[in-house]
Amino acid sequence: MATSPCSSSGVSSSSSSGLGADAGLEIRTRSVEQTLVPLVSQITTLINHKDKPKRSDKTLQAIQRVGQAVNLAVGRFVTVGEAIANENHELKEEMSIACIEARRAGETIAQLTDVASLDHPESDSHITIFTDKTGVVKAARLLLSSVTKVLVLADRVVIKQIITSRNKVLATMEQLEKVSSFQEFVQIFSQFGNEMVEFAHLTGDRQNDLKDEKKKARMAASRAVLEKCTMMLLTASKTCLRHPDCESARINKDGVFHRMRLALEQVIEIVTDSRPNGENEVAPISIYTGIKEFKNKVEGLRENLYFLSKENLSTMLEVILEHTEDFTDSAYTSHEHREHILELSKQAKMELEQLVSVWMQAQNQKTKDLMEDLEVAILKTCQCMNELKREVHSAATSLAADLLKYHTDHMVLKALKITGVEGNLEAVAEYTCKLSEQKEQLVEMCRLLRHVSGTEPLEITCIHAEDTFQVTGPQIISAAETLALHPSSKIAKENLEVFCEAWESQLSDMSMLLREINDVFEGRRGEKRVYLSLPRPGKHNTNLKTLKPVKLDTEEQAKIAKLGLELHLLTSDVDSETEKWEDQENEIVQHGQGMSSMAYSMYLFTRGEGLLKTTQDLFHQAEIFATEGIKLASALQVFSDQVHDDDKPLLLLEAEKLIPICKQLQITAKTSVQGKSATFTKVDACIQKTRNVMTLLCQLLPVCSKLTRKNKTGNGYLKPAPPWKEGRTQTSTSAHAPERRVEMFGIKSLENHVTKMTFLESK
Repeated sequence: MATSPCSSSGVSSSSSSGLGADAGLEIRTRSVEQTLVPLVSQITTLINHKDKPKRSDKTLQAIQRVGQAVNLAVGRFVTVGEAIANENHELKEEMSIACIEARRAGETIAQLTDVASLDHPESDSHITIFTDKTGVVKAARLLLSSVTKVLVLADRVVIKQIITSRNKVLATMEQLEKVSSFQEFVQIFSQFGNEMVEFAHLTGDRQNDLKDEKKKARMAASRAVLEKCTMMLLTASKTCLRHPDCESARINKDGVFHRMRLALEQVIEIVTDSRPNGENEVAPISIYTGIKEFKNKVEGLRENLYFLSKENLSTMLEVILEHTEDFTDSAYTSHEHREHILELSKQAKMELEQLVSVWMQAQNQKTKDLMEDLEVAILKTCQCMNELKREVHSAATSLAADLLKYHTDHMVLKALKITGVEGNLEAVAEYTCKLSEQKEQLVEMCRLLRHVSGTEPLEITCIHAEDTFQVTGPQIISAAETLALHPSSKIAKENLEVFCEAWESQLSDMSMLLREINDVFEGRRGEKRVYLSLPRPGKHNTNLKTLKPVKLDTEEQAKIAKLGLELHLLTSDVDSETEKWEDQENEIVQHGQGMSSMAYSMYLFTRGEGLLKTTQDLFHQAEIFATEGIKLASALQVFSDQVHDDDKPLLLLEAEKLIPICKQLQITAKTSVQGKSATFTKVDACIQKTRNVMTLLCQLLPVCSKLTRKNKTGNGYLKPAPPWKEGRTQTSTSAHAPERRVEMFGIKSLENHVTKMTFLESK
């Protein structure tokens, strides 16, 4: 978790100025973080102003307007904070102190930026931003710290609303469990429905606001349970009221209430960031995660031969191979997959032994030959782990695809409905056994998919799916038994329908989950966005069809590994530069992001991973990359025509280099070659030229960014906020209806007021 408002937001300049919020505060939501980021940026700009010997009247007036505007904006912000304090007595003391600090800091900044009389002799003793830089830094730190406290305290109001809403739901659920008449049930359930709608809105907003993707996935799972269980609770309760002496109906209803209580409890755990009895959440390690961590350690040997022990690596591999037993011991894993997994597990042990041997020698004697041997050993080990990952992925996803296809007709569910209406208890018992078998298959499928899901949120979704099948199966069985005992009961029939629909819905969700898992594995989603530009049959040059796809062997990958790593570092630099731009829709930014993604996919190719499987895929990607570079050069030309600055010649000089390099890359990518050696030479040339383009891009983007900021601030002078921000804020505030007054006193209302503080453009 971030411990300052800008720690995970890319605003690093605050630290260099001595700025930072209270280290004891954790920013858990995007709304608080995004409200603070502009303020951090603008205050930093004010502090980092250039203390020029000659200060124009325009600069002095701008600085003074800034100080006055800060003070006014802080005043409005504090007014809202005080209103929150008055409506929430348990926060009143803390909120009042934070508001007093913010008001004091705002007044100090106004005094220090009162520079109108600087050029007059009688003002020599007047303390200003130019004469007391330490004072303005202290005031800015106090302002940021106090504003952060106010926002975090306001966030506690939102948490309190969710807890209060949950308590209402629980109280009404207890009433629903005890009712003995239909009339009373209908009345209380109506109230319960309204309370669930309110709870759904509050938790939905919170889910979208959470920064932690794991918590967001857990919240989504809990809310999905509550949504589906609300209808189940209605029909299960009605069935119990209609047939009060039926044991299977009571079991069915109790199961729904129990599951809803667990889901409600999990929501509160996520919202309050707590666990019952102070327990820590221990997530089981998946094979995918284990392999990723293992490879990172192995590849780290390139930079440091001494940062971990051989025992550490061996233990990591043992844990991964233990997890593969979930596949090899499973009755649902095919014989072919089982054999391949066992072979690759054995090979992984051998590759690690060889790696450790070379590694130990390299620690004692770093000769060129030994370092080359180490590089080959690293690549072979990583390649083996990639193949193991690919094999378990194939085993899990092929099983899932087969099971989902096999159960798509829902024959068992249909048979249960028919035999239940017929009152055929013997047939119902037969089909409940088949449903139990189906449940075990699907639960096993979810467990195996979790190992290869690729991201923690998808792992959580797999666990949720496993729980859903585990719980819903017995609930369908109890509902079917109730119907078989009361075959003429319309409510018992409706109840079975509802539980069967939940099962069908989860199967449908599994198809979507399977697609997402495959997307992550193929690089279409997940940690790094990958630009999809692979050739499709019939849509690109026909000569691609006649070329035989070639894959690089281990030694060839070892030779281009260094180039690949350089490319990886450059993509990180370009991504970092593009993220700094306020306008993410800017044409230069979009071309830069696209080129970075393509270069990243080429880096993955050097590791034997990603979407580019063959050398022909790589050449096509390089060609598209070069085309994108030429488009960027055109956008840079248009941009240069719009700016007038001393740095403009530098921009033009660098931009002119871009087109020839990109055209050389195009020619290289299109040139036909024959033979393994010539193909590898072409691969090497394409990656080198791509690296050269990315290096140039790393030089161009900061220049463009600097010129953009200068252009916005009027050749470097500070400007107050444009009037549209004020108007937009007023509109968004007045949009709230009067009856939502309490909800207004939360983060959103404070966001509106802090917007008015963001009247400086970043330098």
